[in-house]
Amino acid sequence: MIRGIGASSGIAMGQAFVIPTWEWDFPEKMIDVTDLAYEFERLYDGIRSSKDELELIKQEIKEVVGQDQAYIFDAHLAILEDPIFMNEIQGIIELQYKAAEVAVKEVIDKFVGMFNMIDDEYMKERALDIKDVGNRLLKHLLGDTSSTVPPIDHPYILVAKELTPSQLAHLDPTKVLGLLTILGGTHSHVSIMARAMSVPYVLGLEGKLLRPIQNGDFLIIDGQEGTLYINPDKITIERYQARKKNWLEFKESLQEIADVAPVTVDNSYVNLHANINSVMEIDQVLRNGASGVGLFRTEYLYMDRDSLPGEDEQFEVYRHAAKQLKGRPIVIRTLDIGGDKKLDYMPLAKEDNPFLGYRAIRISLDRKDLFMTQLKAILRASHYGNVKIMYPMVTSLGEVRQAKALLEKAKAELSAQGVPYNAQIEVGLTIEVPAAALIADVLASEVNFMSIGTNDLVQYVLAVDRMNENIAHLYNPYHPAVIRLLKHVIDAGKSVGIPVGVCGEMAGDVRALPIWLGLGIEELSISVQTILQVKHRLLSSDAKKCKQLVNEILVCKTSDEIIELLAQTEQTESIVGGT
Repeated sequence: MIRGIGASSGIAMGQAFVIPTWEWDFPEKMIDVTDLAYEFERLYDGIRSSKDELELIKQEIKEVVGQDQAYIFDAHLAILEDPIFMNEIQGIIELQYKAAEVAVKEVIDKFVGMFNMIDDEYMKERALDIKDVGNRLLKHLLGDTSSTVPPIDHPYILVAKELTPSQLAHLDPTKVLGLLTILGGTHSHVSIMARAMSVPYVLGLEGKLLRPIQNGDFLIIDGQEGTLYINPDKITIERYQARKKNWLEFKESLQEIADVAPVTVDNSYVNLHANINSVMEIDQVLRNGASGVGLFRTEYLYMDRDSLPGEDEQFEVYRHAAKQLKGRPIVIRTLDIGGDKKLDYMPLAKEDNPFLGYRAIRISLDRKDLFMTQLKAILRASHYGNVKIMYPMVTSLGEVRQAKALLEKAKAELSAQGVPYNAQIEVGLTIEVPAAALIADVLASEVNFMSIGTNDLVQYVLAVDRMNENIAHLYNPYHPAVIRLLKHVIDAGKSVGIPVGVCGEMAGDVRALPIWLGLGIEELSISVQTILQVKHRLLSSDAKKCKQLVNEILVCKTSDEIIELLAQTEQTESIVGGT
């Protein structure tokens, strides 16, 4: 067994199909000054052909992953129209008399090298986009029509050193069992597409393979655990066949409880809300019986485009979401960029530690024009449904008061224009940093609700970057310090009578459900795909017994002790409930 990183959950079993690395090797062809016009025409023809191809791919992939994921190819089109990228190529042709393909390769190598040198996952993923676009343009300039054609007579697990969105878009989704790459990132475009297509994906295998994977090798990949088996023995194959069969049957049976109220056996009601990135996911939110949307990540409206979305564009998206939910709550989190999320058209200064830098509410309070546009769009949408506002990464009372003052200003401007909105719109904040957690009682008195963002909170409490392969094993949401801090925040909310929810990955971890029930959480906001799994366990849980369990957990000295207690509880429920 080889452990990588899981980027899209699920189990895939089948033969490997290996895509060779795309590497171009050709001599430095020089041109005569009299050929400049012809060389520029070749370049422009190549660009036109590349754009036509990308537009076709965009339309085809839209049928598979939806409109919101097809935006990835808008980013590729934007690279071909980028004046800096094109000026560099034209300059080499005109000033150095080099052939168009030589100029394109030089520029690709230059930009990819620059982006790869930046110690930032997002920038490294943008380098892959540039390489993808550049290779497409080179194929047209070189007249290379060859391609590695995957099998059409049987399904396969696709294996590559790295994979580009356009390579994935060309594949028949009915034949791709899973994806396996040596390089890549969990926030890359390919990872986003894999999750949208429900294709298991494991990456991060650099330096871990004893030999290269060959075409025809039998593979098992587990996208949840991030594990890979190469030509496993019969016992392993049978074990995973059983796991996959059981999982598929279990997933199918879960749909039967979609409309069942999320209530424990002792009548404790827990709102199960969904985390979403786009309105495209709302159909699935409703299909899986979610109580509402507890986290709408608005930054995806801003990413992979050329300019900021305007007030009207944002308003239409938020209004559409609110109306679709038909009275169910939708919590819209204001822009949360910085850290690992960047906007190409709004470059941020290089920071040694961007996760501790200029991001989230700090940017909004600094760029008041940007913040006011979003606030007014959200307010306008509040007229059409149960809309709430949530501020990300708050660290002080001053930030909350500044944000509330700007919200009042936005209300006043809309009132002056006669635009309808909900004047009593509820406002909340995320608890993501230890400073906010420790003064949760102070912050709670200023807002209508709080939501714990466990992903960042755990990272900051433990000083662990979970994306860093060298220390990712130290990222542990069951550390005693984390559990105690969670209790402190939840108790603070109760002391002033406001609800406290959870919106990080830990909210959707079925193992953690007894902790939330024992601490008195009344709302969990989780990924659309895990709502029914959490509900399944919730329906057989006893909140009173969970409170007793939490008392035991709070005196545990290690995370191993906590995990063992939770495992014993899960086994007991399984035996009693027959699940």
